Amino acid sequence: MKKEFAVIGLGRFGGSICRELSREGMEVLALDLDEDKVNEYRDIASHAVIADSTDENVLRELGLRNIDHVIVAIGDNIQASMLTTLILEEMGIKKITVKAQNDYHEKILNKIGADHVVHPERDMGKRIAHNIISNNILDYIELSDDHSVVEVIAGNKLSGQSLMELDIRAQYGCNVVAIKRGKEINVSPMATEEIEKGDILIVIGADKDIGRFEKHLIAEE
Repeated sequence: MKKEFAVIGLGRFGGSICRELSREGMEVLALDLDEDKVNEYRDIASHAVIADSTDENVLRELGLRNIDHVIVAIGDNIQASMLTTLILEEMGIKKITVKAQNDYHEKILNKIGADHVVHPERDMGKRIAHNIISNNILDYIELSDDHSVVEVIAGNKLSGQSLMELDIRAQYGCNVVAIKRGKEINVSPMATEEIEKGDILIVIGADKDIGRFEKHLIAEE
């Protein structure tokens, strides 16, 4: 059964989520107060509606109680973001993801019912910084305040060695949880798996350990 999503706030962040979910064939209800933004997404989302998300009656009339996952992507209006989140929680929405403006905003969102809080600008800044640090780092995803996942492309120094020989876990405290080779992905690879140049290693660990691993990669470049 296809999941149903609602995206509240069609700025850069909310708009990109709306486009991607729609591209993946999901049912998406797009909401914003700005008529021009709503018109922009009429042919993209399943439904696009001009609506005030701080009005509980409006949200109920739009059937948000039946939505599986609501993404609150309201821009600079922190008060509207918090009130919308509170209303959605009281309505019993199964999953609520909210964009936070700052750490204080995040603390409040967590207290009033947000299931997941994102900092798109901060998180993108971290990704870019880690990509700049090393040519081998393809992506960087924060799992928590002190744990992350990185995608590392294998260069000459890693090529030709098995995971056992590299011993990344013992050397750096990180774990290789998967290896992508072309279109194939090997989840939980064996210790005897030999790395080939161009392989993408999915590495998970504490930020401090990943930092040490990144420094090792920089030294190899």
